Amino acid sequence: MTLAQHDELLTFDQIANVLVSEEVLTVLPAELHGWLAGQLASGARLTPDLWLKTVCELLELSGLSHETSKIGLIGLYQQTLGQLESFDMGLSMLRPDDESPVHQRTEALGQWTQGFMTGFGYQGKQTDQSLSAEAKESLTDLSQIAQVSSEDVEDTDEAESDLMQLEEYVRMAALMLFAECNKPDDTQESAPQAMH
Repeated sequence: MTLAQHDELLTFDQIANVLVSEEVLTVLPAELHGWLAGQLASGARLTPDLWLKTVCELLELSGLSHETSKIGLIGLYQQTLGQLESFDMGLSMLRPDDESPVHQRTEALGQWTQGFMTGFGYQGKQTDQSLSAEAKESLTDLSQIAQVSSEDVEDTDEAESDLMQLEEYVRMAALMLFAECNKPDDTQESAPQAMH
C-alpha cells in the first residue's frame, strides 16, 4: 500500500486500506475521520503516540500491526488539523469519490457526522455553558444529519444536489465549531494576578 505523499491528500480508499490491513471491520473511514475532526474541533490536541493509542482504543486494537498504518493515521491527523486551521476553509471530509453511487456517499456522510459528534464529546472539553447559541444549534443539526438514511436515496440529480448541500452544511458547521472552540485563551493574560 502506498500512502499519499506530503503534498497529496490521503483518500478514503487509503484509510480504508489501513483499516482492512489492521482487520478492523467495525469502524469505517468516514466515521474515523469525523471522529478525529470532532476531537480537534472540540479543542483536543494529541501527540502522535497519544493519537495512535486513542485510535487503537476506538478500533478496539491492542496495537497497530503495520508501520504503514501508523504513518497513514499520523498523516490523517496532520492533514485534518492542517485543513481545520487553514484560512481557506479547505476541510475535505473523507468519503467515497464522486463516481460512487449517491446512496453510498449519503451513508458515508451520516457516518462522518456521527463520528464528528462522538469525537466532539469524547474529550469533554466543551459544555453547554462554553458554547454559543449558534454552536449549540449546529450540534443539534449535526445530530439530526448523523441519522441520515441511504435506504430511500436514488441516484438522481435532485438527490445529488441535496447531498452536496448537506455535505457543505456539515463541513461549514465543523469549521465554525473548530473556530469557536479553538480561540487563543487570552483570559489568562488579562486576568489580574493574585497577591500572595
